Formats: sequence, structure tokens, C-alpha cells
Amino acid sequence: FLNPGGSSKDRIGIAMIEAAEGLGLLKPGGTIIEPTSGNTGIGLAQAAVVKGYKVIFTMNAKVCQEKRNILKAYGAEVVVCPCGVAPDDPRSYYKVAERLVEETPNAFSPNQYANLNNPLAHYRTTGPEIWRDTAGRITHFIAGMGTGGTITGTAKYLKEQNPNLRVIGIDAEGSLYRHFYDGTKGKAQGYKIEGIGQDFLPGTIDLGLVDEVITVSDKEAYGMAREAARKEAWMVGSSAGAVIAGALKAAKGLDEGAVVVLLLPDSGKNYLSTAFNDEWMEENELA
Repeated sequence: FLNPGGSSKDRIGIAMIEAAEGLGLLKPGGTIIEPTSGNTGIGLAQAAVVKGYKVIFTMNAKVCQEKRNILKAYGAEVVVCPCGVAPDDPRSYYKVAERLVEETPNAFSPNQYANLNNPLAHYRTTGPEIWRDTAGRITHFIAGMGTGGTITGTAKYLKEQNPNLRVIGIDAEGSLYRHFYDGTKGKAQGYKIEGIGQDFLPGTIDLGLVDEVITVSDKEAYGMAREAARKEAWMVGSSAGAVIAGALKAAKGLDEGAVVVLLLPDSGKNYLSTAFNDEWMEENELA
């Protein structure tokens, strides 16, 4: 039962906290402060509750209300910041978190975008699980790229077992990962998909482990999340919808013997007010 908060980020939440405790960076009664799109915050909040830490999370305004409510249910303080600002803008949820750390006594930020315990958690758990559950037959691993910890840690383990295994990263249209991967210049644009894509290059991703990047639009991701629920009974979020849409593109070039594993990070129950809300979909021209 490694995902009690309902997403793959539970693994990195406890891993980053326990590593910080071991190094003396997080002290009893301390406050954990972190920028998040929701799921890492939930993983951190759960661990913080049982360990006695306070938690403050910053997030941009596109994060769905369900995630905000879950964080508050765990006793977290949630600070909502504007969308569409550069990462180094004082109003960005990254910079607001940095300011709060400076202003708050006995505060610690795990910094999931640079903390190598993020990919390490998946190297130790997710990779071995997939290898074991497929009896080593996996030929392709497909996952979204947000902080990059999931795809990096999992891919590193799997490629150590089979260097010929192919790793496909799914990026949001408007994100800069495609440009980072191709070595081209680009400008970040806004997008609705939560949890994948980035407007800077985190220290937690190793693009050298990625064999191909597939870009997915908001409309494809949200449409696929709804289709997955109605046709396959997979209740998943927008980033998982993006992974499925990207996997279908990748599948066109695969032979019948391929064993493809998709990582679908969280439940669609977090997105009832967005992806599964007809009015919201129409308002955002995604229907």
C-alpha cells in the first residue's frame, strides 16, 4: 500500500522527509514549505501529519479545487499564486515558497525539483515493481514528465536491467521539455494539464534516459481522461490522459510483441470539477 494519498507522489513525499530528518535538516516541530501542483503536497502532508510537522504549500491557480481541499483536510495551509508568470517572478509559486521559507522559523523546503531523493524513491520502488510484475518482459516504459523524478528513477532502474528498453516521455503542449530534449529554443505557453510539463529544467530529470518525447495538447489529454473512464473504467486525471494519448501515438510504430507499461499517476476523483465537469470543459474550449 505505497500510494495511500492516491498518487505516485506519495513515495517521494515520505522519502524526502525521512532523508531530511536523517541529515538534521528537518527538526521536530518544524514547518515543511513546498511549491506543488497538488500530489506531492498530499504525499508530504500525510507524512507530516503522522510525524508532527506543520505544512504550507504554494500552488498556481490552475490546480483543481479538489486537491486544495484535500491538502486543507490534512491541516495544510494553501497559498494560491497566479498562473502565467515566469518561474523567477516574485509572484510565482516557486518564489513565494522561497520567501515563506525565509520568513518562517524552523522551516524546511524539500524542493522536489532538485531533491535527488525524488527520483531515488522511484528507483527503489516503482522500477523494481514494474520489472517484477512484468517478469522482466517490459520493452517500453511511458510516463509523463513533471519534476522528472518518476520517469528518471524508474527508467534508470529498468535500463539497468535491460539497456534496450525504450523510455518515452510525455510532455504538455506549451511546456519546454520538448525544446530541452531537442536542444532548441522556445517560449513556455500556458496549458491546463496538471502535473506534467515545465517552464524550466529541474535537477531531478535526466533526459539522457529518455529515448523519445511525445507532446500532447490539453484537448487530447482531457478528452482521453474522459474516454478512459467511459470506455475502460479507468478513472484518471489529466496527466494520465496525456500519457494514454501519447501511448496511442507511440503504439502505431510498435510490433505485437511489445510489452508497454504506462504510469498513470493519480485518480480522476481529484478532477471532478474540471476534467469530468461538462461546463468547465466547455468554458475552457476542451469539449
